[in-house]
Amino acid sequence: MSEQKQAEQHVVIVGAGMAGVQTAVALRERGFTGPVTLIGAEPHQPYDRPPLSKAVLLGKAEGSAFEIDFEELGVELRLGLDVTGLRADDHEIDTEAGPVGYDVLVVATGAQPITLPGTEGVPGVHLLRTLDDAVRLGPVLERRHSVVVVGAGWIGAEFATAAREAGCAVTVVEAADRPLAGALPAEVTTPMAEWYGENGAELLTHARVRTVEPGTPGTVVLDDGRELPADAVVVGIGAVPATGWLTGSGIALDPGGAVTADERLRTSLPDVYAVGDCASFPSARYGRRLLVHHWDNALQGPRTVAATITGAGGDADSGPYDPVPYFWSEQFGRFVQYAGHHADADELVRRGDPAEKTWSVLWLRAGVPVALLAVGRPRDLAQGRRLIEAATAVDPVRAADPSVPLKAAVA
Repeated sequence: MSEQKQAEQHVVIVGAGMAGVQTAVALRERGFTGPVTLIGAEPHQPYDRPPLSKAVLLGKAEGSAFEIDFEELGVELRLGLDVTGLRADDHEIDTEAGPVGYDVLVVATGAQPITLPGTEGVPGVHLLRTLDDAVRLGPVLERRHSVVVVGAGWIGAEFATAAREAGCAVTVVEAADRPLAGALPAEVTTPMAEWYGENGAELLTHARVRTVEPGTPGTVVLDDGRELPADAVVVGIGAVPATGWLTGSGIALDPGGAVTADERLRTSLPDVYAVGDCASFPSARYGRRLLVHHWDNALQGPRTVAATITGAGGDADSGPYDPVPYFWSEQFGRFVQYAGHHADADELVRRGDPAEKTWSVLWLRAGVPVALLAVGRPRDLAQGRRLIEAATAVDPVRAADPSVPLKAAVA
């Protein structure tokens, strides 16, 4: 894109989380000179989310605002502003403060947590998605209240970890037969169930919540009639793309509500892109469309969007967007990392004993690594991720020896 053309282009980014902020930064890094407007629904200065379930929650940090001077960057911030619709024919979005025109639109509205049916507005029931959520939950931990966590997924485990660190009595209620049932296979997650008890948290599996009765304390009633006293209930049962505002816009969404972007993160509408938790993309590497609700995707995707908007070429960001998904989680004194996508693997290789403090698991397809989970073995993660990116086959026997570096297990 010529400099004159850029100067005439107004890029509007809806969503002021990691994906939206990094899109603005990446545009300026690529020399984009046109006006950029960043719209966020929350009134707070844009901030990073991972510290919410850790440092902010435990009172070790007041916030996690990005260290970015938006004024110096030449980015107009419009915060505390809900966007209600998109009219692509008019190149306008609708907001509470009136319409906003755009030449290029980037949808970066992320995901919103799923609420527990029947608990909306019930005192003492919390979600953990925003800075305000973390601020409300801080005093619960300070007072060492009894806490019931609904859902033993990533966010449930992280909150339970923080609550135990703060001295709270913690019970985790999970409808499935084990933690992380929707994310990882049983042979990997079954050993993780032991982490809860080892750290003083009670994990109840095959347990569904019938209702939450408010009170001091409140009561969580399970389907089987058991009653759990709770000063606070924290719900972590997943998230869905925050795309309700796009209803009626004509933009293509999948059945789960994610924007179906292409390999350059372009949507079905002209001049509209989508990035981060709200968008799926086609992965040639894995032969399927991926929806990745993790921080690294929100960091990497904006580079591709910025490269496409500016017409840049000749570097890695100008090709198809097809990363090796990556995320991490800190739970119960363990650093858990995952890279790749294991759904189509045909072989699982264990490195170490899951009963120990550190171990990892490697998934192979036709001898080639496609995913890796590392618990306290960051070197395995780093080397495994490179093998996945390069599609380098390994010797399963050598790869199963935890004393052999993965890079030395190449077939």
